[in-house]
Amino acid sequence: MELSTLDLVLAALAALAAGMVNAVAGGGTLITFPTLVALGLPAITSNITNTVALCPGYFGGTFAQRRDLAVQRKRIPGIMAAAAVGGLIGSVLLVLSPEKLFRDLVPFLLLGACALLALGDRIKAALPPRPSLDGDTEAGASPPSVIASVFAIGIYAGYFGAGMGIIALAVLGLALDDSMVRINALKQLVAFTANIVAATYFLFSGKLVWSLVVVMAPAALIGGSIGGRLVQHMNPKVLRAVVVTIGVVVAVNFWLR
Repeated sequence: MELSTLDLVLAALAALAAGMVNAVAGGGTLITFPTLVALGLPAITSNITNTVALCPGYFGGTFAQRRDLAVQRKRIPGIMAAAAVGGLIGSVLLVLSPEKLFRDLVPFLLLGACALLALGDRIKAALPPRPSLDGDTEAGASPPSVIASVFAIGIYAGYFGAGMGIIALAVLGLALDDSMVRINALKQLVAFTANIVAATYFLFSGKLVWSLVVVMAPAALIGGSIGGRLVQHMNPKVLRAVVVTIGVVVAVNFWLR
């Protein structure tokens, strides 16, 4: 489909906002995905384009916590393999899904993501107390139950993905006896691995709108950088409430259609 200059500008602004939101409170997909749908893209094409455009942002979060990952070498191979296979399966399921089926699922996916975003602080607070580990303490390999959970999270990330960071943090926080800083680093790795594999598959799906990716990817990176600098001056709860409200409105709109 033909996109006007205004369409590209709107998509870039949405990606800029999503990058800022992700850096401060999370939930950027709830801004970019409905924007692409509003521009006239099919829901599946919107989700695929959104995943690829926002994917570079996951690298920054993972790279920033590389020191916390270095002491988890024994966990990383299993975690990355599970996330990669799950992300690939989820992306294949998305590409093979009929448009109508995906559109019917979108309201539920959006509301689920909104609920995760709204309850994120409570979910984190409900996790058991974290041990105070020395930063150089080596972690052991992940048990099979964690690998299976990461595999399921990877499937969701490849299929839709909004809110998957909170799911990953909750699952890993409950399953692993480790500090929250190191668990968060592992969560970043799960998100990066699943999304990079899904994005790579989407490159060959024939449903990617490259003109949007070209303007959205750098905008999202810039937004993430701005958000990282403004995080001390913005109220994450207020920002999260705004994003959740947008997500609910969009979900209701899909239902009414």
